[in-house]
Amino acid sequence: MVPGLVVIFADRRPMQRVFRWERPLELGRADFAEEDAQEALISRSHMRIELDDAGFRVRDLGSRNGTFVAGARIGGETRLHFGATLRVGGVLLVGVRDVLPFLDQGLGAHGGVVSGPSLRQVLETIALTRRTGTAPTLLLHGESGTGKEIAAQAFHQAGPRPGAPFVAVNCATIPKDLAERLLFGSRRGAYSGATDAAGHVQAASGGTLFLDEVAELPAEVQSKLLRMLETREVLRLGDTRPERVDVSICTASWRDLRAEVAAGRFRADLYFRIGQPEVKLPALRERVEEIPWHVQEALAAVCEPGRLRPTAGFIEACAQRHWPGNVRELRAEVRRAAASALVTRSAALRAEDLSPSAGQPITSEAAALGPKGAPTATFPADEFAAALQAEHGNVLGAARRLGVDRNRVRRWLERHAVDVKVFKS
Repeated sequence: MVPGLVVIFADRRPMQRVFRWERPLELGRADFAEEDAQEALISRSHMRIELDDAGFRVRDLGSRNGTFVAGARIGGETRLHFGATLRVGGVLLVGVRDVLPFLDQGLGAHGGVVSGPSLRQVLETIALTRRTGTAPTLLLHGESGTGKEIAAQAFHQAGPRPGAPFVAVNCATIPKDLAERLLFGSRRGAYSGATDAAGHVQAASGGTLFLDEVAELPAEVQSKLLRMLETREVLRLGDTRPERVDVSICTASWRDLRAEVAAGRFRADLYFRIGQPEVKLPALRERVEEIPWHVQEALAAVCEPGRLRPTAGFIEACAQRHWPGNVRELRAEVRRAAASALVTRSAALRAEDLSPSAGQPITSEAAALGPKGAPTATFPADEFAAALQAEHGNVLGAARRLGVDRNRVRRWLERHAVDVKVFKS
């Protein structure tokens, strides 16, 4: 691994440029002149960067316009954890544990899909698993808006018949009393008003059926899906003779299906049939390098190129937020902010254009209380809080994400008098 810094935004556009860390870096105007049209904002000798076990130590060298780490201006020296942002002038960088995936795989929009090294590695793993595996199934686990359908498409494209049908179904939107008919079809006379109609399974025959939010399927439909997977036959409602189908199944859920099985809400036999291999999609807050590209794509849907351009401060503000709705929520917020800016004839998106609630964690009143219902003390929205939120209060997981010893996370909790339950929503 080669640690370093990656420029992800400069001159009000997304980009990629890599600084390998080989020795203490002193960066200034000459290092960013090509990237930043506002180069006067960067001092000749702007900052010094050194490496330690947890990330980088950044020291501002008395610059005129300041150095910003994780959205806050520093005075002297502070730590830049891996995955956090660093801003100088109009240039935004990310500290990374390993720059080699950026050099090998790149960062940007390819074929209409925005991806950086972490997402691309997931997609490549899916493709490799599909090409070498024997079971035509895949379970995707990830939060809403992380790109599960993109991953399902990668599973389909890597299969033996990429030109065959790909049928995506969101199980959470199917009325429970219609689920069996919509998935498996019906015969005329099966019930009042029934007609001869194929279901989603038949429509996907020869290709891939993607069942998003599969945990929402009613129990009786889960049973019929299991039988279809085992026999490669499907029986329409009102029919007496099954028909053969040849379909690969990709499923997805934001829920932990093992926990759903343990709670009796999902069939164990179906889980063991579809639950392997399982691939987790990283949340957007784990892929902050993608944010400038998503912002650019969202703006392209609202106005012509160059009409409205984001500032580095806007991208930086986006990178500091949790985005529980991930890419979907980010793009929707950018479109909203852009529409408001166009009404006022602004030529730039700035940090203050973000809605105060956009991208913020959604917590219940109970989750925001400490023991015995007492409110917890306020705490900074820094990298420790973000890591604990991402790991749902798991101290060891947060420490691993930050690259620090777990005792440092515990000390952070003690220093700010925060009950870890706040992050377990």
